[in-house]
Amino acid sequence: MAAANWPHTGNDTLTYFRGRQADMTIRLSEQISDTDTYLSLRAAGGLSSYDRDAADIGLKNSLYSVMLLDQDRTIGMGRLVGDGGCFVQVADIIVHPDFQGRGLGKKIMEALTSFIETRLPPSIYVSLIADVPANHLYEQFGFRETAPSSLGMARRGR
Repeated sequence: MAAANWPHTGNDTLTYFRGRQADMTIRLSEQISDTDTYLSLRAAGGLSSYDRDAADIGLKNSLYSVMLLDQDRTIGMGRLVGDGGCFVQVADIIVHPDFQGRGLGKKIMEALTSFIETRLPPSIYVSLIADVPANHLYEQFGFRETAPSSLGMARRGR
């Protein structure tokens, strides 16, 4: 992680928790997804696609990243991107559809929020673009709509 200021071994397991199914144990791990897994998970979650080269660059420049694993299968992820001092954006909060509705998005957000609150400056501006109805999840972590005083805007490179 180029900009990361946290120890990254690729196997830093934060927690285990039981799923709703008795035979499912999910592991939350501090690690960056490989590009194939990232693009596959985005597609499964209904998120927009990215060029493979762009995804490679973006993943390598993550400030912080967590993955949810069911045994060796990646079933969710979330990342922080930004400069780590003034601005950070919550990105790529994805839970595979087969595992949605079990509070796993909340587990991802808890890990990202913990990093923000313990490892980044208190004055950092944290933003995100929320897909509806996921905005309700983010509200649980203190995020509020900024309109009408400011509006989120976006565009693609070309």
